[in-house]
Amino acid sequence: MQILTPYDEFPVHTTPYPVSYIPSTDYSWDEGYYFGVLNPDEKLFFCTGFRINPNTDMIGGYALFNLNGVQRTFRFSRCWRQDYHLRVGPFRVEVIEPLKTIRLVLEDNDSAIAFDILWEGTSPAHLEEHHSAQLRGRRTTDQSRYSQPGKTSGTLRLSSRSWDVGQPGWIGVRDHSWGLYVERPPFAAHPKWLPPRPENKNARAFRFWLVFRCGDLSGFYHMHEDKAGVQRKLDDVFGTPFGGSLVLGWNERVHELTAGRHDLTFREGTRILTGARVTLTDTQGGEWLQEISVAAPPWVIQTVGYTPGSWKDGGSFHSYHGSETLATEWDEFDFSTQPFDYIPYGETGRDEPDTMRTGLSYREKIHGVEYLVRVKTTSPTGEVYEGAGHVELFINGPYAPYGFA
Repeated sequence: MQILTPYDEFPVHTTPYPVSYIPSTDYSWDEGYYFGVLNPDEKLFFCTGFRINPNTDMIGGYALFNLNGVQRTFRFSRCWRQDYHLRVGPFRVEVIEPLKTIRLVLEDNDSAIAFDILWEGTSPAHLEEHHSAQLRGRRTTDQSRYSQPGKTSGTLRLSSRSWDVGQPGWIGVRDHSWGLYVERPPFAAHPKWLPPRPENKNARAFRFWLVFRCGDLSGFYHMHEDKAGVQRKLDDVFGTPFGGSLVLGWNERVHELTAGRHDLTFREGTRILTGARVTLTDTQGGEWLQEISVAAPPWVIQTVGYTPGSWKDGGSFHSYHGSETLATEWDEFDFSTQPFDYIPYGETGRDEPDTMRTGLSYREKIHGVEYLVRVKTTSPTGEVYEGAGHVELFINGPYAPYGFA
């Protein structure tokens, strides 16, 4: 379907078609934003965002509020091609200055989550190395993403409580990704109709992703390793070995990173992170030490909308929820004690693995993989910077460095 959109006014086309035309019919093609607003002193992790799936003609998003493990999520959805603006019902995104300043708004709704936040980058967005993966000769991931640290101002509300997110202690993080991401049920062929998946000898076992701000110093990096703990190119949705940068001020002093090594600690008998020491090497050979401590129970991505059963009808971001113009719902769970039993809404996905994130079956106990952390960074010359960040940590299957079977 070729329809003009507001973005067709600008000379930004990369195909000889309107922006509404997507050069892929794969249901795995999507695009979206994630924004985080966090404060370890408050034990508060708030995030919001959306994803567009042009081939199901849906835009779906969320506002998630995790206060010391108690997690409330507001979900919203509508058909996409009827309105190309960045809004869904009470939610909207306003791009004030591309790649730097964005306004996030959620007006009053049944969930009692509301906000009006100005999100401002504190260093340029870091474009990650392109991600790709294949299965039996078919490209299953072909994606670009950038990540960015930031600062925030404005108001965040939950029921009768409100927070001024411009006060000291608050930071912002975000990413934006597009392309073929990962096959997500129910918009994926059932494995019984396909040849067996061959053993992936280049599978990822470990992902450590951090966006942070420590005063004037901010940055991003990620590490991906196989089950032996080797950082190398992997045939996986998060397949790049290592990448990142540290920046003082807005592009005043940029330190590109070439390597990273980690020493993580976990709650006994689990894979739940409690802390980390990470050593980062820059292009000049300087070593930066980061001391990371977890400030609250990790938030749980399964309520957001990525996976089947995150919506009460058993669907996800990309499925239709009974209204072309607006569908909304919300829920609240106490995830302060982890790991816990988790079964998604409805029958869809009940026995499916959460392949995008944890790799676990839904019948296994799960825990969050998204951490609110305090970060202390020491430069190669001894300067110390303190602040906060967002760690995403996946450990899938056996991983030798920490003895996980």
